[in-house]
Amino acid sequence: MGKKRKHVETVPEIHKEQQVEQQVVEDRTKYDNQTHSGPTFRNKEKVLVTCSRRINFRYRHLMLNLVSLLPHCKKENKVESKAALNELVELRSCSSCLFFESRKETDLYLWMAKCPTGPSVKFLVNAVHTMEELKLTGNHLNNSRPLLTFSSSFGKDTHWKLLKEMITQIFGTPKDQRRTTPYYDHVFAFSIVDDRIWFRNYQISCPRTEAETIDQEGLKKMTLVEVGPRFCLNPIKIFGGSFGGQTLYENPFYVSPNQIRSSDKKQKAGKYTKKVKAKIRKKMQELSKPLEEDEFADTWED
Repeated sequence: MGKKRKHVETVPEIHKEQQVEQQVVEDRTKYDNQTHSGPTFRNKEKVLVTCSRRINFRYRHLMLNLVSLLPHCKKENKVESKAALNELVELRSCSSCLFFESRKETDLYLWMAKCPTGPSVKFLVNAVHTMEELKLTGNHLNNSRPLLTFSSSFGKDTHWKLLKEMITQIFGTPKDQRRTTPYYDHVFAFSIVDDRIWFRNYQISCPRTEAETIDQEGLKKMTLVEVGPRFCLNPIKIFGGSFGGQTLYENPFYVSPNQIRSSDKKQKAGKYTKKVKAKIRKKMQELSKPLEEDEFADTWED
């Protein structure tokens, strides 16, 4: 018997031409993507939050409130000084740092720094009110992304523009962060009053109908309900490096808490000196103008 011939299917030429055209289109799109479109930017911002030793319980609660509001932050144990913070930030794979420094158990300073190259800002924290103290009705979801709003005063001077950019990078939660939820339900408000930055946190609440979806009229009736915490940042100096370096800006209206306390003591001491001087003046007046002797003073002695 003779060998059987192999059966070879004939592919039409039209089908071959379609495959070639499709391959050319795919190669062209790959080339365009590699040459014309650069690598996609991914925000990998991580913030290290820590504090110094001997911090007050009220300031510690404020730090914990900020940790709960920033899902892209990493909390660290108390630090003795800020000298080794750059190494600590690098070890924890972070790019920014919020360092709460307490002095004399009454004054709180906040260092906001971009590590390891800078810049960095030193603030004096005033008007502190934590969530536990306020007990407001606002309540937003945990680990949700905030909307950052700034007053128009941030666009006036260069140092306010720099502070706005630093606040945006540190307080703005990255989109693809693994612990965040992909929607917004609260607002961080930063406003400038009396050359100070005032912080407020609001929940975005809108009335809902019986259905789960929100109609157009409900979106128009959206309101803001405050959640907390509240605090005020008084900028002292802006440095070119991380936690130090060349001074880029110095606040001319800043008055240290030590000067305020010393002036209060001087006022209280002035009140005491006025009382002592009044007593001495009274005695001198009595000696200079003695009372005349009374003729009837010895009448009833017998």
